[in-house]
Amino acid sequence: MVPAFVQIHTLTAYPAALLNRDDAGFAKRLPFGGVTRTRISSQCLKYHWRNFAGEHALYGIDVPRSVRSRETFKRLIARPLVEEGYPLRLVVAFALHLQQLIVSDEALSRADFNRLMRDEADDEALLDRLKSNQLIVLGRPEVDYLRRIIRERLDALREVWENASTPLSGEQLEQVYQELQAIGKGDLRQNLRGLRLAAGLDAALFGRMATSDVLARGDAAIHVAHAFTTHAEESESDYFTAVDELVVQDGEGELGSGHLNNQELTSGLFYSYVVVDVPLLVSNLEGVPRTDWQQADRTLAAEVVQRLLHLIATVSPGAKLGSTAPHAYAQFMLVEWGRSQPRTLANAFHRPVPLNGEGVLINSYRALGRYVEQMDRMYGKLTERRLAAIDLPEEVRCQLQVDALHSIPEIANWVAEKIREGA
Repeated sequence: MVPAFVQIHTLTAYPAALLNRDDAGFAKRLPFGGVTRTRISSQCLKYHWRNFAGEHALYGIDVPRSVRSRETFKRLIARPLVEEGYPLRLVVAFALHLQQLIVSDEALSRADFNRLMRDEADDEALLDRLKSNQLIVLGRPEVDYLRRIIRERLDALREVWENASTPLSGEQLEQVYQELQAIGKGDLRQNLRGLRLAAGLDAALFGRMATSDVLARGDAAIHVAHAFTTHAEESESDYFTAVDELVVQDGEGELGSGHLNNQELTSGLFYSYVVVDVPLLVSNLEGVPRTDWQQADRTLAAEVVQRLLHLIATVSPGAKLGSTAPHAYAQFMLVEWGRSQPRTLANAFHRPVPLNGEGVLINSYRALGRYVEQMDRMYGKLTERRLAAIDLPEEVRCQLQVDALHSIPEIANWVAEKIREGA
C-alpha cells in the first residue's frame, strides 16, 4: 500500500478566555517541559469542528451524519414506528433485542421478553427501557436500516397483533418471540456493513468504538492532538458581579449587587496538531480496502479535508461565548503532504518560550523554525509543505523550507488536489 498523510500545524492566540474546562470549572492543563501549560482537549476541538454550522461545515456535504446518543433506539427507532401505528410493546421488544445485539452481542432472552410483555408501565416508561447506559454511535443509514428491520418483522406478524385480544395469548407471544429471534447476529452484521457510509461522516472521520462484533469498529482517519500553550500558563481569577437593576433604581444607597462570583480566565498561544491518514479516510468514506485507496473515488475525501483545513484555522472552542467572545483565527498554519510516519512539532516548545523580548508569537516562530531545521537536518526533508502566517520572520520561513507564503484557501485547494490525484 502507498501511504499518504496530511499534517496540519497551527498557532492560535486567545486573550481572556476559558476555552475548555475541567470538572471543577477551571481551565484544563498539561505539564510539559517542567512547566504547566493551558490545554484544549482533542475531544473539545473535534466537537466544535464537526458541529460547526457556517461556511465550510462538514455537514454542508450531502452525506449521512452520525448520531451519538444513549437514546437513539428510543427517539429515532422506536418512537417513529409507534407513531406509524405499530404496537408499542412489540416495537420496544424488537428494538431492545437489536440494541442488545449491537451493544453486547446478546439476544433478548425469553425471560426478559416475557417480563417486558407483562410490564404494566405506561408508554413513556416502556420507551425508557431503550435508554442505553453508554453512548452509541450510529450512522443515519444504520438507524434507517434498523427501523426498517423492525417494520418488516412487525408487518409479517400483523395478523397476530392487529386482530388479537389484549394481552396476547401464550401462543401469540411465542410467535412474536420466534420472529424476534430470527434476527440473527450474522445477517445483521453483514447487512449493516454493506451500507455505504453506514456509520456516518463523523465516525468515518473520527472513528467509533464498538463493543460487539455486529457493528464495524471504525478506526479514526483523522488524529487530533490536545492543543497546548507554547509557553507557561497565564491565568487569573476574575471577580465579577451582576447588578440588580431594580434595587439600583430605588436610589436608597444600595449598590445593587444581585450576584457575585469568580471564574478563571486564561490567555495564550496554542500549538495544535492534526494528522489525516488519507488511505484510511478514503477507505472509511468509500467502503474500499485501505490498500485500494488510489483506485477508489477520492472526490469526497478531498472535499472533507479541504473543509477541515478551513475549520481548523477558523473555528474556536465555544465556552464562555457571551462573556469572552473567544473567536480567533490561526496566525500560523503549516500543512505537510508526505508518505513518511507523521511527527508532531510539539517538541519545539518542550522548553517553554519566553514571554518577553520579541513577544510570544515571534519567540514561538523562532523555536519552531529551529526545531524543524534540525529535524530536517537529522532525517532529511520528508514532506511537501505549504505555509500561511502573519508577521513571520524571513529567516524562519527559510528554516521551514517553504518558498513562499500562501493563503488558507490556496493551501486547502492544494491539499484537496493532492488527494484527488492520489499523488
